Amino acid sequence: MARSSGSLKLEISTDDKTPGKWSVPLGEDVFRSFLSSGGGSEKVVFSEGSIFSPFLFGKYFDPSDAFPLWEFEADVLLGSLRSLGQSRVDWSQTDQAYVLKSDLPVVGKNNVQVYVDVNGKVMEISGQWKTAANGDWRSCRWWEYGYVRRLELPGDADLKNSEAFISNKDGYSFLEIKIPKNKY
Repeated sequence: MARSSGSLKLEISTDDKTPGKWSVPLGEDVFRSFLSSGGGSEKVVFSEGSIFSPFLFGKYFDPSDAFPLWEFEADVLLGSLRSLGQSRVDWSQTDQAYVLKSDLPVVGKNNVQVYVDVNGKVMEISGQWKTAANGDWRSCRWWEYGYVRRLELPGDADLKNSEAFISNKDGYSFLEIKIPKNKY
């Protein structure tokens, strides 16, 4: 990790070989029960407008399932949250790159990681906010220990030149990911 203009550059990893990672699905009923019985940290991590909220896109969608984010306009999917001032995420694309910007929850360990699968088709953003008692937290009821958002990558994404940065200001953490487009 390197520091650049007030931001910390995160390594985008491709070598995570965790068996069974994200194999336990987060169903809507389980999520609602978990959130209603949880404390403040759970509400910070999974609140409306958070990139990790299963309700970010207007209906329930398990954040451990890959979502084709760049196939949609942010204004369309986030319109109702933005009108209420609750959106904490944005994405866009230009002729040169795809860009994702998001507030990050500041709870627990706050060790955000960015990973791209070996095939270069899915990017995941995850972090652990509570220590798991047994084994890897991503292989069990992961939402009790951390958070994830998995995103399908566009076919023209240039993963080798992608960059991720985290910055902190006024008690908030911000993530910015830039994914250049391949020039064919």
